[in-house]
Amino acid sequence: MAERTARLLLLTVAVGLAWGSQGDREPVYRDCVLSCEERNCSGDALKHFRSRQPIYMSLAGWTCRDDCKYECMWVTVGLYLQEGHRVPQFHGKWPFSRFLFIQEPASAVASLLNGLASLVMLCRYRASVPASSPMYHTCMAFAWVSLNAWFWSTVFHTRDTDLTEKMDYFCASAVILHSVYLCCVRTVGLQHPSVASAFGALLLLLLTLHISYLSLVRFDYGYNMMANVAIGLVNLVWWLAWCLRNHRRLPHTRRCVTVVLLLQGLSLLELLDFPPLFWVLDAHAIWHISTIPVHILFFRFLEDDSLYLLKESGAKFKLD
Repeated sequence: MAERTARLLLLTVAVGLAWGSQGDREPVYRDCVLSCEERNCSGDALKHFRSRQPIYMSLAGWTCRDDCKYECMWVTVGLYLQEGHRVPQFHGKWPFSRFLFIQEPASAVASLLNGLASLVMLCRYRASVPASSPMYHTCMAFAWVSLNAWFWSTVFHTRDTDLTEKMDYFCASAVILHSVYLCCVRTVGLQHPSVASAFGALLLLLLTLHISYLSLVRFDYGYNMMANVAIGLVNLVWWLAWCLRNHRRLPHTRRCVTVVLLLQGLSLLELLDFPPLFWVLDAHAIWHISTIPVHILFFRFLEDDSLYLLKESGAKFKLD
């Protein structure tokens, strides 16, 4: 059996197949899952499984089949390590050690902390900036869109399902597009509101088409990444150009420049893509952790800029 297993592993490592990740393509993994399901996921065995399954696991939607996949994943990982091969991915993910019902503990906690940071800064912004500030409502909308995105990121990393994956991806795209809209309002829309409104409608249409394609045609990871990178570059260049043009007149734009450059630099962490340290901490989790102070810095910029605009509009009102 061990010799057959080793041969199967070597064959799959050397040749590979067209679909799926390395780990879930393994005959060892598939045979293990099939055997586990036949043994535990029907009849009296299924009733026994449900009776001993913790309530928090059932509430989180973990099924008998999910449990079989989880256990067989570690069986396969053990065989890979035993044969001296690199740890494989399963269903597009590295193997993570589950904590309670949380599938990716480090990324889930980091997403939650990002959300809490956004909530704290939203409350601070609302407390320190009067609603009469020209950018108040646009900044508040951006804060809520960001908060919603981090909520779904937390849910997705807690329990990866088709729905939670789509919501995580779609809400992340919404944040990027809203950041572009925020930049448009700040740089153009205050002087030409109709231009900002038209541009906002265009961005909303693009988001609708993006979500419709991924939901109704096919969920294309490559296209989704390219679309977000393209919009992200527009966002980067636009904010950076405006900040550099106005840095002498508006010293607080230094915070915005720092945020933009940090986000681009930190995004390189995603390219590392290594097996999780201690089966918990991977490059994606480190990226999420590193973005926590970035949100605080950006909201500080929005707060300073909104107060500046309020003061400027008040001065113009007095002159008039």
